[in-house]
Amino acid sequence: MLTLNIGPLVLGMPQLLLMLSLLLAVLTGWWVGRRHKRNPERQVFRLLILALVVARLAFVLVYFEDFSDNWWGVLDIRDGGFIPWPGILAALLAGGWLLWRNADLRKPLGAALAAGVLSWGFTNLGWHAFEQGTRLPEMALRDISGAPVKLEDYVGKPLVINLWATWCPPCRREMPVLAEAQDTHEEFIFLFVNQGEGEGEIERFLQASGLNLRNLLIDSGGRLGQHVGSQALPTTIFYDAQGRQVGSHLGELSRASLSHALTALQQEP
Repeated sequence: MLTLNIGPLVLGMPQLLLMLSLLLAVLTGWWVGRRHKRNPERQVFRLLILALVVARLAFVLVYFEDFSDNWWGVLDIRDGGFIPWPGILAALLAGGWLLWRNADLRKPLGAALAAGVLSWGFTNLGWHAFEQGTRLPEMALRDISGAPVKLEDYVGKPLVINLWATWCPPCRREMPVLAEAQDTHEEFIFLFVNQGEGEGEIERFLQASGLNLRNLLIDSGGRLGQHVGSQALPTTIFYDAQGRQVGSHLGELSRASLSHALTALQQEP
């Protein structure tokens, strides 16, 4: 399962795990500090914001060249571009300073930090282990000409599967980035699986956009999205050369966030 639907709201698993860890940290701090009426909730939220800012800045610095032609993209965190560990280190250092300065907050804030960081770390490790235990579905779709194509036919190279639709604005915005990547990264296979549309809509979109998408498949019933557990578009799933899922991304990919994902995919054994 890649997403959780709460009414009209769709949450990716990484965002859900972060929210649950934050909730646990806040509740732990309140519980430990309730006797002395010292609730570290405000400090916890400030440390979270610090961690997110530092994690984003670390990501921008690593992929600085990818932002050179789009400086506004630095502020667009919808691409999910964060490197967590510098942010966690910054939050722990700032939290340690607060603990040193405020003796009455030491127990509740220390407990909140420990609960939040440990829960986030262990749940993410569990989520990563779950992803690595997921295999490429044994499923037959069809190409733009109507011929059946099996997904397992693409096993042998690292595989990037993008679930998209022509009516989806983030899908249209990220498509040039993916089309460029398929031409510059021949060591990967990029598979574009349209969800719920027919040949006519797809061909009109390709003609209007001028995009040349290789490995374009049609999933009129949206079976692949249902199988991988994602009800949101766009969704991009990364598989290693043996067909083992090693990562996923919910939402629009920027050039930088795609580079980050491809680097991680390339490092897989």
